[in-house]
Amino acid sequence: MLKKNLCVPVVNVCLYHPRILPLLLGAGLMVFACHSGAPADDRSPENALSTFTLQEGFEIELVAGEPLVADPVAMEIDEHGRLYVVEMHGYPLDLSGSGKVKRLTDTDGDGKMDQSVIFADSLVMPTGIMRWKQGLIVTDPPNVYYLEDSDGDGKADIKDILLTGFALSNPQHNVNTPKLALDNWIYLGHEPSVTTTIYEDKFGDKGTDVYFPERPDINRLPQNAGGRSIRFKPDTYELELLSSRTQFGHTADAFGHRFLVNNSNHIIQEVLSAEYLQRNPYLVITEVTQSSSDHGSGAEVYPITINPQHQLLTDLGVMTSACGLTAYLGGAFPERYHQATFVSEPVSNIVHVDLIKEDGTGFIASREHPDKEFLASTDAWFRPVNAYVGPDGALYIVDYYRQIIEHPEWMAEEVVQSGALYNGTDKGRIYRISSKGSQPIAWSDKLKLGNASPEELMGYLSHENAWWRMNAQRLLLDQQPPALIPALKELAVSGEDPMGRLHALWTLQGMDALDQQTLSHSLKDPVPGIRENAIKLSEFFLASSPELTDLLLTLKDDPDPKVRFQLIQTLGYVESEPAFLAREELLFRDIDDKWVQLAALSAPFSESSRLITPVLDQYTATPAYNSLVQKLASMVGSSMDEQAIFTMVHRAVQSNTQNEYNWQPALLRGLAEGIKSKKLEGAHEAAAGLLASSVFDHPSPEVKAAAIQVLEGIGLEHVERKNEALSKAKAIAQNQSLSGEERSIGIRFLALGNIAEYQDMLVEMVEVMEPLPVQLAAFRALSKSEDSSFSKLVIDRWESFTPELRDAAVSAMMMNGERITVLLTALEDGLIQKATIGWRRSVGLMANKDETLRVRARAILTRPEGESEKIIETYQPALELQGTIDEGAVVFRKNCAICHQMGEEQGIAFGPDLSSLKNRRPASIMMDILNPNLSIADGYDLWEVELQNGELHQGLISSETPTAINLRNAGGIDRNISRTNIKTLKLVEMSAMPTGLEQGISVQEMADLLAYIRKAE
Repeated sequence: MLKKNLCVPVVNVCLYHPRILPLLLGAGLMVFACHSGAPADDRSPENALSTFTLQEGFEIELVAGEPLVADPVAMEIDEHGRLYVVEMHGYPLDLSGSGKVKRLTDTDGDGKMDQSVIFADSLVMPTGIMRWKQGLIVTDPPNVYYLEDSDGDGKADIKDILLTGFALSNPQHNVNTPKLALDNWIYLGHEPSVTTTIYEDKFGDKGTDVYFPERPDINRLPQNAGGRSIRFKPDTYELELLSSRTQFGHTADAFGHRFLVNNSNHIIQEVLSAEYLQRNPYLVITEVTQSSSDHGSGAEVYPITINPQHQLLTDLGVMTSACGLTAYLGGAFPERYHQATFVSEPVSNIVHVDLIKEDGTGFIASREHPDKEFLASTDAWFRPVNAYVGPDGALYIVDYYRQIIEHPEWMAEEVVQSGALYNGTDKGRIYRISSKGSQPIAWSDKLKLGNASPEELMGYLSHENAWWRMNAQRLLLDQQPPALIPALKELAVSGEDPMGRLHALWTLQGMDALDQQTLSHSLKDPVPGIRENAIKLSEFFLASSPELTDLLLTLKDDPDPKVRFQLIQTLGYVESEPAFLAREELLFRDIDDKWVQLAALSAPFSESSRLITPVLDQYTATPAYNSLVQKLASMVGSSMDEQAIFTMVHRAVQSNTQNEYNWQPALLRGLAEGIKSKKLEGAHEAAAGLLASSVFDHPSPEVKAAAIQVLEGIGLEHVERKNEALSKAKAIAQNQSLSGEERSIGIRFLALGNIAEYQDMLVEMVEVMEPLPVQLAAFRALSKSEDSSFSKLVIDRWESFTPELRDAAVSAMMMNGERITVLLTALEDGLIQKATIGWRRSVGLMANKDETLRVRARAILTRPEGESEKIIETYQPALELQGTIDEGAVVFRKNCAICHQMGEEQGIAFGPDLSSLKNRRPASIMMDILNPNLSIADGYDLWEVELQNGELHQGLISSETPTAINLRNAGGIDRNISRTNIKTLKLVEMSAMPTGLEQGISVQEMADLLAYIRKAE
C-alpha cells in the first residue's frame, strides 16, 4: 500500500510548487505582499519576516521567538492576558520528559514578548492547552493534566491527572487540542493509535480504558477511547465518546458546528452526533462526517519554498499534513473572513484559508484564490502547526520551526542516522497576523476580564470576538452568580446581538438556570442558528415538559435546512403520533439528503421502523428512495423480529398487476443484509415459505434473486414441502432453454439443501460450455460440501478454469484448514500461481490462527531475504526511460485501479489516491510498488473481524461510528458491520498491497506507470 504522509506536528519537509514560484517571486505581484532581500541561510527570527508572502490587506509580525520559546505546538491567552505556550521538545524519539509549558510576557509594551518563565516541565509529548478554573488543562498522553500555580510564584505546583488511558503512539495520532465548546463540554481531538514497527518499544502503547482517576468506577471508556474523539466535564465526571475522530486539531463555527481535520483532508464536518446514533441499535451507520472542501481531499497547495528538502515518503504539492484547523471568529478581519477557516500545512510551509458558505445540512469550503495561499514562506524550516484567535481578533500562528519533522518510522535510514532529526529543536516562533494598520498587541498581562464583575462578564457575551464571549461564559460558569440569572434570561430573549442571545442561552444551561419560558422565546428567534441551538437545548426539557413538543412541532416548516435537520434529530426522543408525523414530513421534504434520511432512522427502532409504510406508499423510482427502503429493511432484518420480517416479505413478494417492481428488490436486499449480519434467531417458517414460492412463481427476476438472498440468511429448514421445492429448483437448474441467470437461481436454491444429493449434477455444470452464471452458481454450491471432493475438483480442473472461476475457487479454498493445506501444496507445486491469490487472501493465509498453516503460508508467499532488493535493482532502468502517459493509464487500469483512484474519475477508492503522489520522487513511488511492506500508509492498516456467527472478514476500516464499522476490500467492496455483531477485531500488521505486482509489469510499463502517476493535471 503506498504510503500517505503524516499529520503535524510530526510531518515532512517540503518542496516548492514549480508552477507557482515564478508567479509569486516575479514582478507585478498583485494579491500578495512580499518581503524579500534577506540571505536564504539566515534562520534568525529577525530575518523570518522577509521570507513570507501574505494576503494583501494584512500584516505579519513576530510576537515571540527563540530563545524565549522553542518547539511550540499550542498556545493560550487567559483572561488576565497571560500567554502560555506548550513546547514539545521530545519529538520524534525522546520520551524523557523534556516537554514544557512556558508563560511569556511583553514587559515593555513594544508588542513583542521579552520574558519567559517555565510554568510546568517534565511533560513527555504535550499536544494542547486550555485555560480552566485557576489553571490550565494540558494534554500529554497517556494523561490529561490540570496544572495550577496556587502560591503565585509563576510555576505550577498542582499537577492533577484529570483523565488517563490514552495511547502514547506516534505523536501526530495522540490525544490533543482541548477546547471548551459553546455547549459547555471540553472537547479533545483524538484518533486511533498508529501501527508502528521500527519504534514499537517507544510508540507501541495502545492505551487502556480511558477514565477519571479520581472516579475510576464511573463513565469508563473502552481502550484508547476506541480511537474516537471525546468530550468531558471535569467537575461532574461526565465523559462521552464522540461519533467521529480527528487528527491534530478541531474547531467549531459560531453556532457550534464541529469541523475536523486529517493529514490529507483539511476540513471535515461532523454531521451526526453520537447521542442520536445510540438510540437505534439496529441502524448500521458507518459515516458521520463529510468533507466540506470543494477543492478535494488531498487538495493542491501552492508553496513558494526555496531549496526544499523532502523525505522518502513526502507527498508534494498537495495537502499532506493539514493540522491546527481554526475557525476565524475574531471579528477584526474583513467581512469575507467572518466565516473562514485557517489550516496549517507545515510540509508545504503555508497557511491555507477557506471561505465557508452554507450548503443544506452541511457547508462548502472554498479557496479564496485558485492558485495562491493566505500565507507562504520561502523558508523550508517554517512549520506552522497551529493557529489561535486572540483577544485582539488577530490570528496567531504557532511555528514549530524544524528542519526535519517527519517521524523516523517513515523516512530513509540515512536521514535517521544523519544526526539532523533535532535540527531546530532550540528554535520556534509565534507570529501575529492582523489587518493592515492594526495597533500592536496591548493585552500582555493587561487584560481586565479576569477581574470583571458578573454584570461586566455578561456584557462580553455579546462581544464581536468569540475569545471574549467564550472566556466570559467560562468565568460565569465558574462563578455561578445567582443574582445574574434574571439578566441573563432577559439577554437571551431580547438582547440586540445574536451572539449575546446565543451565549446567554448556553450560559444559563451551564448554570442549570435555563427555563422553558426563555427557551420558548429562543425557538422563535429570527436567527436560524439560535433556533437550531434552542431545539437542541429543548432536549433537556422533553421528559419534564412534554408541552414543549407542541412548540417544536411548529418548526417543521422552518425555511432553514439546518433547523429542520436538528428538529428531526431531536424529535427522535419523542414517542407520539404528532412527533412521528412531523419526522415523516421532514424526511419527505429533504429525502434526497442522505443525512436527513439517517437522522430520521436514528429514532428508536419502534419509531423509525414505522416509516416503512409511508415510504413505500410514496415511493418513486429514484436512488434516494431505493437507498432509504434498503436501510429501513436492513434495520428490520437486523432486529430478528420474526413477525416484522414476515410482514415485509409478504409485502415484497405480492404480485403487482402493473408488473412494476421497483422497491421490492431493494426491500428484500435490505432484509438479507440485516439478517446475514446477525446470528439467526427464530424459525422464520412463514417468511421462508413465502420466499420459496416466490423463487418459482414471481414474475420479476430481480425479486426472485433478492428472495434467494433472504433465504440464504434464514434457510429452508422449516419450509413446508421443502423436497418438492428442491425438485422444482433442480428442474430449473437443468433446463437449458432458460437463461444462465434464471438457471443460477435454481442452483442457488439447491445449495440451501443437501449438496451431496446434487453433487454429480453440479460437477457437470462446472464446464466451459455452460454459461458463466451457471458455472459460478454450481461451483459456489459445491464449495459448501464438507468432504474433500471440492478440493479435488479445484485441483483437477484448475487449468481449465476461467479467471472468474479461479477467483471463486481460491476464496472457497480459504474456508477451512483442510482446504488451505491443499491450496498451499498447490502453490508450492506451482499448479496455482501466487499472483492468483491476491492481496486479501495472501494476508488471510499469512495471518491464519493455525500456527502451522501461518508459518507455511509465510514461507510460500513472502520473498526470500534479498529478493526485494534484486527486484528493485532490476527495475532501476525504468527511472531513466521515457514513459508514456497514455500507456501508463493502461498499466494503471490493468494493475492498480482495483485498489487505487487517480483523482475522482478513475479507479476504486480502496488504497490512497495515487494522484496525490504526483510530486513524489519516481524512485520512492517505484519502491512502494515493488516493496509495499516497506511502509503501511496511515489509515490503511488491515483489520480482521470475527463475527458472532463465526464468519471472518478482512479489510480496511474505511469509516466507523459508535454503532458500526465499514470494512472495505479490494475492488471497493464495502461491508457495514454492526459493533454488536463483532466478536473480535484485531489488526493485521501487513500491507494491504500485495507483493509480486511486478510479475505483470515490464520495465517499460513501469516507466509508463510512473509517468502516468506523476502526470501534470
